Amino acid sequence: MKNIAEEHLKFLYGAETAHETYTALYRLMEKYKKKLVKPSGIPDGGLPLDERDALVITYGDQFGKGSKVPLENLERFFNKHVGDAVSGIHILPFSPYSSDDGFSVIDYRQVNPEFGTWENIKKIAGRYRLMVDLVCNHVSAKSMWFREFLKGNSKYKDYFIVVPEGTDISSVVRPRALPLLNEFDTPEGKKLLRTTFSRDQIDLNYKNPKLLLEMMDIMLFYIEMGAQIIRLDAIAYLWKEIGTSCIHLEQVHRIVQLFRAVFHEVAPWVVIITETNVPHEENISYFGDGFNEARMVYQFPLPPLVLDAFLRGEANHLREWSSGLKSIEGEVTFFNFLASHDGVGLLPAHGILTDDEIKHLVELSLSHGGYVSYKAAPGGDIPYELNITYYNAIVDQNESDEIKIKKFLSSQSIMLSLKGVPGIYIHSLLGTENYREGVLSTGVNRTVNRRKFKYTEIENIINDDSSNASKVLNGFKKLLNARKSVKAFHPGGKQEVLNAEGPVFALVRTSVDGSEKVFCIHN
Repeated sequence: MKNIAEEHLKFLYGAETAHETYTALYRLMEKYKKKLVKPSGIPDGGLPLDERDALVITYGDQFGKGSKVPLENLERFFNKHVGDAVSGIHILPFSPYSSDDGFSVIDYRQVNPEFGTWENIKKIAGRYRLMVDLVCNHVSAKSMWFREFLKGNSKYKDYFIVVPEGTDISSVVRPRALPLLNEFDTPEGKKLLRTTFSRDQIDLNYKNPKLLLEMMDIMLFYIEMGAQIIRLDAIAYLWKEIGTSCIHLEQVHRIVQLFRAVFHEVAPWVVIITETNVPHEENISYFGDGFNEARMVYQFPLPPLVLDAFLRGEANHLREWSSGLKSIEGEVTFFNFLASHDGVGLLPAHGILTDDEIKHLVELSLSHGGYVSYKAAPGGDIPYELNITYYNAIVDQNESDEIKIKKFLSSQSIMLSLKGVPGIYIHSLLGTENYREGVLSTGVNRTVNRRKFKYTEIENIINDDSSNASKVLNGFKKLLNARKSVKAFHPGGKQEVLNAEGPVFALVRTSVDGSEKVFCIHN
């Protein structure tokens, strides 16, 4: 471990600083080694995930206040209505925040008091695998760290990235059509700071080893609180070098590898998942050599390709793409998802779908009551993601309710069948429709797929056997319970996509030891 960690630290900071930093890192690891206990049922080696694993992605305040705080309501909902159909819950950022529905963190070490407490989090983690976010690229402009920076506190001077006036930033890849730099008043005058995602989200400076150690401490604290999966949000943009694209730099990979090495030493059961909404080859680069970097990466092309197949009634692109996926060796797998708190990303579909087919997806979103978000590009703004619930994206309003439910569950079954671990967004689990009134209130397109319910409201909906939510939830549970009973769905098993035609997408999954096969067909 020492040789691996010091090698990465030398690459990042040079030999002298690397030695000092490793000494501090070693002390941190020894502190947590005494605290961290492996959960029961986790194997000692290999990928700590199997066919029984499926996660639901949800906000901590998804089911709002009533007689109980939202996190208690979340636990109650899963215990009562989902049970063991899934193994894990990804609770989106639950710390105090100032914007972006949690992704502008004010204090990493606190639970938003409006949501509940760490005890609530630990209770959920006592039954379900807990996946949490490390929002590692940036912190809220209202955070103590940034407020102290603005006051001139020397401790936080190098926590952020000051950019000299007139610096050429034209080569930087931009994830959003917003200013890369924003001006702030400091005791030394006005300064331009890096703000990759918004003025309220101030980029952190990983050229400062003390900041790196701070974030490592936060991750280990999350594991102490019950986290078994750590999602590295917007990780691709972590390291900035003027004159480069500032995306996927080698320093980023070295930092992820350092995280993996530390976890291997103090918490080997923990899974790192990287969130990089980029083309497939760039995305899978975060697997490293299969043993030294992320254990899961998001399967970003899947949402637009499944949607394209249902829009055209033709699965050729989905078949060709999935049959052409490289077999990745090592203790790694894909995180398969169709919907999330963000929209349906279009960039990963470039090079797979034609420009006209992507244009048709844009038109589909608009005609089905959704929205489209754009990002800056050298030739002008381009469509970046569709903002629509996946239910509304898949179904047509003129179809019967029975066909709508079957069609939607067929799309979700593709995600459950493919090699990897399924990630089901709460609004897909409930077949939620577009929340357009929310967009009118916030002015943010993504709100269309971020509706929050009162607990009594969702109880009434679920208890109504005729509701979409009840039918979709029960259909999902049937599929999930079938999936977890079949060893062929192990993420390390084999997958063969069959050469069907037209609207049929078919594949065969085979267990790791070859003793069990399952045939999956979708229309």
